[in-house]
Amino acid sequence: ARQTRTKPLVDALREALDAALRRLSPKSDMAKAIAYGTKRWPALCRFLDDGRLEIDNNIAERALRGVAVGRRNWLFAGSKTGGERAAAIYTVIQTCKANGVDPQAYIADVTGKIAADWPAARWDELMPWNWV
Repeated sequence: ARQTRTKPLVDALREALDAALRRLSPKSDMAKAIAYGTKRWPALCRFLDDGRLEIDNNIAERALRGVAVGRRNWLFAGSKTGGERAAAIYTVIQTCKANGVDPQAYIADVTGKIAADWPAARWDELMPWNWV
């Protein structure tokens, strides 16, 4: 269905972008934006050939919504290091959610295992997608 219905639309978009690039000054902001996008065209079109790939990034956008909504509340994380730690823990929480894992149970279990001297060579077993 993507090849039949969507590929012609994507091809028409590429033609329109190429035509716009020919009309615009290469130094214009619009031309720079179009050039940026067309350099990444293979990545943009990858969804056409692989049905497992999402057409958009709505899943990632929804995962970040909570962070965006609470941004004002987290404006003062205490320090740059505090902000970096908050970003790391939000990443862990969202990765747990994406893998159907309860974040609170996961974090409690994994921090306990790490504190009990879990071998570094087996850290991959502690990733949310491998955790049981």
